[in-house]
Amino acid sequence: MNKKTILVAGGAGFIGSHLCQKLINEKNKIICVDNLITGKLKNIEYLMKNNDFNFINSDINEKIIIDEKIDEIYNLACIASPPKYQEHSIFTLKTNFCGTLNLLELAKKHNSKILLTSTSEIYGEPQISPQNEIYRGNVNTVGIRSCYDEGKRVAETLMFEYNNKYKIDIKIARIFNTYGPGMDINDGRVVTNFIKQMLNNKNITVYGDGKQTRSFCYIDDTVNGLIKLMNSNYNKPINIGNPNEITIINLIEILLKKINTKSKIVYLDLPKDDPTNRKPDIKLANLILKWLPKVNIIDGLDKTINYYKNNIN
Repeated sequence: MNKKTILVAGGAGFIGSHLCQKLINEKNKIICVDNLITGKLKNIEYLMKNNDFNFINSDINEKIIIDEKIDEIYNLACIASPPKYQEHSIFTLKTNFCGTLNLLELAKKHNSKILLTSTSEIYGEPQISPQNEIYRGNVNTVGIRSCYDEGKRVAETLMFEYNNKYKIDIKIARIFNTYGPGMDINDGRVVTNFIKQMLNNKNITVYGDGKQTRSFCYIDDTVNGLIKLMNSNYNKPINIGNPNEITIINLIEILLKKINTKSKIVYLDLPKDDPTNRKPDIKLANLILKWLPKVNIIDGLDKTINYYKNNIN
């Protein structure tokens, strides 16, 4: 197999760093681009010693100039943490449009394949369950989450326009909730929130009644899905997620059996536009990519808890 040169934008982030590791293991050359607004050097420091790994501290909103031939581009460069993208709302929108545009121009220059990590959030507050790829969503364009949701939607549109006009080989992955070792403990996601609270014997904060659902996919499964999509001939959006749907309360019950804690559950108001349900329909991923998640929630949480026991701040 010939060694590929692959650019990973957002490669110092949670999913990006795991992706870089997997691609390095497959004997590729990696150019990791990240402005470190939420990505962390510690996520990739173990890769820095590898001669096939090159880190560039840069913002994809600025013009990207890479002279060597690039075979593939993975675009994971976007703030994904709700508290943080709400804090940097305009920058989040800019990254989704201007950043994606710059990477598409780079793909056009190098005639490279390009994959966008979109999101389940493009479905908004879904009125169908499970959510399939032909569902157009129910998104508030002027809510506190709109910068991320609408940003990803316009990024998808931009990808399609470059495919239509310039025949760029595009891939669009709609990623559902992903968790695992290396996730920022302070990023505001439920898995990290609950583990941190329980390990520190703090109140377990549940927003709403806790009956809202999520579907959690372990990081290794998500990364494998992204690579399978990049290696496919499929150019339309495809869901990458675990269809095993559980309630927030059920997640807490599982964690309480695994973590010895004095924490108590407290209920707070549900944030505006927080989706009440998430469940991917992954028939397409199974049919087109021959992909199914392999790690169950019990085993995945064990690995995640063990990581944070040794790395919690």
